[in-house]
Amino acid sequence: MKIVVTGTRGIPNIMGGVETHCEELFPRIAAKGYDVTIIRRKSYVKDSLTEYKGVKLIDIETPKKKSFEAIVHTFKAILKAKSLKADIVHIHAIGPALLTPMARLLGMKVVFTHHGPDYDRDKWGKAAKFILKLGERMGTKYANQVIVISEVINDILVRKYNRRDCHLVYNGVSEPEICDYPEYFQELGIEEGKYILGMCRFVPEKNLHHLVEAFSKIDNHGCKLVLAGDTDFEDEYSRNLKAMARQHGVVLTGFIKGRKLHSLLTHTRCFVLPSSHEGLPIALLEAMSYKVPVIVSDIPANLEVGLKYENYFSVGDVNALANKVQQNIDSPYTHVDYDMSIYNWDHIAEQVSQIYASLTMANK
Repeated sequence: MKIVVTGTRGIPNIMGGVETHCEELFPRIAAKGYDVTIIRRKSYVKDSLTEYKGVKLIDIETPKKKSFEAIVHTFKAILKAKSLKADIVHIHAIGPALLTPMARLLGMKVVFTHHGPDYDRDKWGKAAKFILKLGERMGTKYANQVIVISEVINDILVRKYNRRDCHLVYNGVSEPEICDYPEYFQELGIEEGKYILGMCRFVPEKNLHHLVEAFSKIDNHGCKLVLAGDTDFEDEYSRNLKAMARQHGVVLTGFIKGRKLHSLLTHTRCFVLPSSHEGLPIALLEAMSYKVPVIVSDIPANLEVGLKYENYFSVGDVNALANKVQQNIDSPYTHVDYDMSIYNWDHIAEQVSQIYASLTMANK
């Protein structure tokens, strides 16, 4: 069976939750014998790979402009999928899902993964929010199979579109790679167990400015705040966030993966995610896999992870966040055991494979 994947910027080592999801999932799908091709957005690609861990890679030129690059790329990717004689087009995210009917009209089956109601993100204007909502509708109503990554999203699709046959398939997390990287820590000017970690894209809905403000209010006892990440599109918010961070002595790493990121996760005393919007945050799951204490906003997607009451604070309440961070810094450096069994990528790959197989059976 030939699967063509779109809706992602690409893999490997490209920033974003959907990108991490695809990088983990599709090599496992390919290992099960499926012919998998991911269509990448060329402007994000910094390699010349044509294959990654059994997944074929095809790069398509698209304008790097956040207002319409996803739609243009998906349009070209669906045409490419048709030329490749794909059996299934797997579309990720609600923006690209706008073109689900096009893939169906071209005779291909569609699997749509809903990663979250992106129209709730602060960065989008009215026109973009309308298009994203329309994409959600098109994907939900016309895809052959719909995957949701949380019960929160499933409830949205039942309530808004009466689609009751969606498949709940959580995001996953890999086994932690516990490691040391003293040279990198020296470069950053930090010490093991003496920093708080924030890890995400620099976009408004992640509320990293709240974390910087909260950290500036506390007695940090020599601890530092480290923000690992960056933005796809430098804008007023990301520039102001970086300026604010530097003003308060925050350590900015830029976008990192591999040993640098693993070492930061290994030795942080706490991970903080103050978002106002999430689907099911892979960054939070990664931190939990390293047994890191976490502090997260009380939005539905974070609540679904099922942490203890004391791990949450009211979204947008900077003073409450400051108090939580202060409590962590005042407490002994420790680790926490979480039950990560439902976030196993191998199990997730098997779930998605069964969804593909169900479409094959439907043709018989």
